[in-house]
Amino acid sequence: MVIKGFIETSFVDWDGKICSVIFLPGCNFKCVFCHNHKLVFNYKDLPDISWNEIKKKLLHHKGWVDGVCISGGEPLMDPDLLSVIEEIRDLDLLVKLDTNGSFPDLLKNLFKKKLINYVAMDIKAPLDERYGRITQVKVDLSKIRESIKLILKSRIDYEFRTTMVPGYLGKDELVAIAKEIKGAKKFILQNFNPKDTLCDNLKDVQPYTDKEMDGFKRAIEKYVEFSKVR
Repeated sequence: MVIKGFIETSFVDWDGKICSVIFLPGCNFKCVFCHNHKLVFNYKDLPDISWNEIKKKLLHHKGWVDGVCISGGEPLMDPDLLSVIEEIRDLDLLVKLDTNGSFPDLLKNLFKKKLINYVAMDIKAPLDERYGRITQVKVDLSKIRESIKLILKSRIDYEFRTTMVPGYLGKDELVAIAKEIKGAKKFILQNFNPKDTLCDNLKDVQPYTDKEMDGFKRAIEKYVEFSKVR
């Protein structure tokens, strides 16, 4: 497995858990607001981090760290993901997966093997032509819908997440997304951050105010069990 980033201890990547975070390179999306775009386009210029060294640190933190969050990029693109997750589980650590939901077959396999404890799926936009405006690639929306369905029916903990980007997503778009995941346990709203975005034209865009974000949260509360602005 090629690993390009590692955080030994995080208190913010898994609600209620202390975790380590592994960042895998490469992604099939090119989201306009992406902050990890160096992991998508220029990851070969970044130094590799040895999995064996990470394992040593995980063992060192055993009893303090609850689990490992695997993020990216898009982790499900890595052919070695399954074996590394199995190694993490052998260390008696929990596993959280961050994904864009475009690989439902791989996600289904992880569920079937009971290898992950938590999944966080990003939903970029309403499931129509607006998805491509955010991702800047053609997306098979049937796969996004399939992943949503798998997660909703799963017995593991999960959250759906949407980043609110002014000019791309507003109240109407957010409600459309909420209807797609109606009945979900948790829907997290993330405010746009203009710092170091993939697209230069977003660097001068002002994020939504706290009041506006709270209004978005109220607009979706009737569709999901729990919502939160993060």
